[in-house]
Amino acid sequence: MGIKKGVRGGRAAPAEGQMTGFTFRKGTLYCEDVKVDDIVASVGSPVYVYSERAVLGNYREIRNAFAGVSTLICFSVKSNSNLSVLHLLALEGSGFDVVSGGELYRALQAGADPRKTIFAGVGKNPQEIKYALDSNILMFNVESQAELESINTIAHDNKTTARVALRLNPDVDPKTHARTTTGKKENKFGIDLGMAEKVVKGAKRYDSLQICGLHVHLGSPIMSPEPYVKALEKLNGFLPLCRKYSLPIEYVNIGGGYCISYTGEAVCRPADYAREVLPLVRAVGLKLILEPGRFIVGNAGILVTKVLYDKESSFGKRFVICDAAMSDLIRPTLYDAFHRIWPVNPRVPMPEVLTPKGFNPPKKGLAKVDIVGPVCESSDFFARDRFIPKIKQGELLSIFSAGAYGFTMSSNYNSRPRPCEVMVRDKTFQVIRRRESYEDLVAKEIG
Repeated sequence: MGIKKGVRGGRAAPAEGQMTGFTFRKGTLYCEDVKVDDIVASVGSPVYVYSERAVLGNYREIRNAFAGVSTLICFSVKSNSNLSVLHLLALEGSGFDVVSGGELYRALQAGADPRKTIFAGVGKNPQEIKYALDSNILMFNVESQAELESINTIAHDNKTTARVALRLNPDVDPKTHARTTTGKKENKFGIDLGMAEKVVKGAKRYDSLQICGLHVHLGSPIMSPEPYVKALEKLNGFLPLCRKYSLPIEYVNIGGGYCISYTGEAVCRPADYAREVLPLVRAVGLKLILEPGRFIVGNAGILVTKVLYDKESSFGKRFVICDAAMSDLIRPTLYDAFHRIWPVNPRVPMPEVLTPKGFNPPKKGLAKVDIVGPVCESSDFFARDRFIPKIKQGELLSIFSAGAYGFTMSSNYNSRPRPCEVMVRDKTFQVIRRRESYEDLVAKEIG
């Protein structure tokens, strides 16, 4: 698919917390200077649409906020692993945080510098560990004593030394969704402080490891700096033990999880986190690593879907049935996640702020609906009892804040081909992943 021209127009300055790449102009939604209508007319629906300007702007904002110390930003590949997105960030100088051999392969294919790449995750298998060592990555984030043993053995067999950071579980409650918290003692992630103390005291037995960092990741999204401060205080308190046993700790890694606004309301920005975090980093004189994903791409993407049917029951319940489904965007089903949803060509302007509480009283011209997909599951929904402008069959809806954990969590459930992905730059757009076909669905099953 070639590059398509969009419509020229003036730029609207969004309020803080709004998506910088998407604006309504004269009653229609634009991504940068391209009409979303024109994208769908060219590539069909459903479709993920990303703003290059927003991706780079968000990356630069977090880079600038933490420029007060030596900082390596490692983009979280699991949030959006499209090669074009990764390549864009690699060109900007980003490092990468990967959690599988496949993500490492993607990052390297996109031009990632392996010496800016970190391998995280609780279950790295031997093949993945060897692949990472052969690729000469910066380090592993290690989550258990058993994993230390495994990496040490494989590095020894490869006649190399593996650089690792101990991922500590500080038992800090980030006050986020129960399914996305990772730093409490009951979570599977990280090494508790008591076990980590034993690891440090016995570190000399790992003759093919260099323990050069301390790492913590608390979950996502985290709405205030406070959990990071608490975690850093615990990491800083653990550091003297590491120095006592001569571990060459060079890095402190506070992971990702920085929040975005899903409602349009103002939320913490990177500068707010940095103001609290940087003094604690300076106090110990270490290099800082960050692993943001959602902040960089979450509000840089939307999922556009077409209305197939407007269904109303005899008792007044109304459903807007779309051509996108939970197989395309599972966050509402999995996390009860809220996404703003509004027509691409609305009869009622979209408010700057939309919240789960809705409108009180409801505005004129709005209808209360469930926005659902065609998958054969009652959990296939994007919104329930949501007020949106009245919409007709064939019209388009935009599901905002879908750039992170959207396409990467999609599936072929119900044998549905996954949507295409599009990147917009100024007045042009490019298909960066073609829409799957029925042939794609069975290609690996045909002998």
